[in-house]
Parts: sequence; C-alpha cells; structure tokens
Amino acid sequence: MRLKLLSPGEMNEDQKQTYDESIAGKRGAPPAPMMAWLNSPEMARHATRLGGMLRFDTTFPAKLSEIAILVTARHWTSHYEWFAHKRLALKGGMDPKIIDAIRDRRTPEFDDPKGKIIYEVSKSLHEGHGVSKPLYDEAVRLVGERGITEIIGLCGYYTMVSMTLNTFEFGLPEGEVSDLA
Repeated sequence: MRLKLLSPGEMNEDQKQTYDESIAGKRGAPPAPMMAWLNSPEMARHATRLGGMLRFDTTFPAKLSEIAILVTARHWTSHYEWFAHKRLALKGGMDPKIIDAIRDRRTPEFDDPKGKIIYEVSKSLHEGHGVSKPLYDEAVRLVGERGITEIIGLCGYYTMVSMTLNTFEFGLPEGEVSDLA
C-alpha cells in the first residue's frame, strides 16, 4: 500500500463527516477506495454517494450490475476490485461460468439477453471507447435509456475505483490470492 489510510481518530472534521456518512449507508462500512479519496474529502463524499447509488439503486439486480463491474475490474486488472465484486456477483446469483469467462477474457454465454447486452456495452465502452449504433439500439430496446445510462455510470465509476485501488496498490485481505493474471 502506497498510502497510509487514516483511522477515524486521525481524520479532520471533513474527513470524519464523510467517513461517518459512509458507514451509516447501506454498505455499513466505508468502501476501500473511499479511504484513499479522503485525501480530498469533498470528492470522497460525492464519489461515495454515487457509488452507493450505482451499487444499490440502479434498475438492475446485483446479478446484472455486477457484470459491468467485473468487466471493468478485469479491464483494469484491478485485483482488489475483482476480489470484492466476484463475491458480490456470486451472492447476487451470477453463474460462476460467466465470472470465469470474464476473468479469462472470453465472451460468456448468457441465458439472459439483458446480461448479454450489459456485457457487450461494457466491453465496447472499455475497448472501443464508445458504443456502435446497432449496439446502442439493441441496448435501448433491452434495458432502456435509463439502463444504458446506468451501465455507463457503472463502468465509469468502477474505472475510478479500479484506478484508485491500482494506483495506491491496495492489497487483498491476508491469505487471499488474486484470480487475475
């Protein structure tokens, strides 16, 4: 870890207020990258609120939203992000074969067309830096304009998370080994 993470007793008033808000939310604990973001308390406050909305309040159940998050974690080879969200994807009911395919950079087989479109849009955003007209039209048909907007939000937010975790070299919990090469 390149950064000393502050304990609540070491935080200034702005940092502590953001920290307290994060533990009072649906997560019940501060998200790991927020501990780094506390170097900029106002950024941490807004980013954490956005993350909470994207994690818990999109139109997608976890089984689907975690597709975009795992594609992003894999794109950035973010070991900590992958570790955390693989568990959440499994808990949300995602087929382990889909997780394995994303990990191995193979296209998963989906039985749900919404899952497939979330995967395709996420991959296109990361690898193609946008979405083609046919893919956009199909995404709007399957998940609506709100859905495609939320896929973009998931990919963008978790890109920032992945960049934070990678830059500050967040390690996995003791005894854990990364699935990503």
